[in-house]
Amino acid sequence: MDESLAAFAHTLEAWYERARRDLPWRRTDDPYAILVSETMLQQTRVETVIPYYQRFMERFPTPVHLADADTDDVLKMWEGLGYYRRARNLKAAMEVVRDRHGGRIPARPDELRALPGIGPYTLGAVLSIAFNQPHPAVDGNVLRVMSRYCGIEEPVDLPSVKRQIERDVAEMLKRGTPRVLTQALMELGALVCTPKKPRCALCPVAAGCAARARGLTDVLPKRLPKRARRRQTVVALWITRGASFWAERRPEEGLLGGMWQLPAVELDDAPDSLEWHARARFAELRFGHSPQQGETVREPDGVAFERVCEASHAFTHLDWTVVVFAPVEYDQAGGQPLEIHPNREGAWVNFEEISNFVWPKVYQDVLRQLIAGSDKQLMLFSC
Repeated sequence: MDESLAAFAHTLEAWYERARRDLPWRRTDDPYAILVSETMLQQTRVETVIPYYQRFMERFPTPVHLADADTDDVLKMWEGLGYYRRARNLKAAMEVVRDRHGGRIPARPDELRALPGIGPYTLGAVLSIAFNQPHPAVDGNVLRVMSRYCGIEEPVDLPSVKRQIERDVAEMLKRGTPRVLTQALMELGALVCTPKKPRCALCPVAAGCAARARGLTDVLPKRLPKRARRRQTVVALWITRGASFWAERRPEEGLLGGMWQLPAVELDDAPDSLEWHARARFAELRFGHSPQQGETVREPDGVAFERVCEASHAFTHLDWTVVVFAPVEYDQAGGQPLEIHPNREGAWVNFEEISNFVWPKVYQDVLRQLIAGSDKQLMLFSC
């Protein structure tokens, strides 16, 4: 192993012991707590995660507690963190831990890797931090630190480059204390070797940094060009009946699986007439079938539609614009309330019961706009 990397590991561990932040998941080596924290920290800022982690661990303190919990309760505790597939995978993993491993997180790499949602990074984080095994956990922070320190000018998202960095980190872990060095690498990337304007004057390993010596700290790491983000326009309906509104549950599989939303249609190409899609979706709810594109939509009782609000949300590779239409001038002949066709699955949700359902953030934004009123209503989604 390159002796400069050995010195790097020794210096970095010493720095970490002095400079590390006091984070709640660093006060334990419980592998379940480490797994929960690392799952939450994926694509989410530390400051955001801390209160969620504390509430989650209080509610589900062991793998068995999480495995036995109702999925909706788990998603509700996750509400606002986003990337809800993480929560579903975490619960599914704990069900396996309960049923096959006696309620204990396995320390063997093959058994841990077999759990739902455990990718290479999470595997390395749990094995190194919780079990002190020399298994690399290479995330964006570690890629950035290593590419700069070693002066790697190839894109770090090339598989060959990432594998080399993983090998270098694995070798470093064998020369030090894995749980300390893994966290030290992450901490250096988070606090000092930041994506923009790295704080090189405060870096404990700046003397050996190739990027600093070559004046490349603002250039490295390099990455492959990003794919163009996909865009969708979501046409949703705000259908009320007294103090309730009609909502539907998304399919269990796929984006935002199992969460609640307004009845909607997701369009890859924003058409000229969003109102047509609102009418078509409304007709489907009323009469049980959906018109074909371009077909004249049967006018249900002379209803007209009004565009009432709009909200946007960015997923990892997808941008959503949700446009909400409300049927107006609906003729409730004889005072009869609007009825939904019996083959449509969903529920009338009372305004006071919104917090009992799990809503994606974009629909939380929509509902806040639609339900004007008291502070209580505006805080329905607060954790």
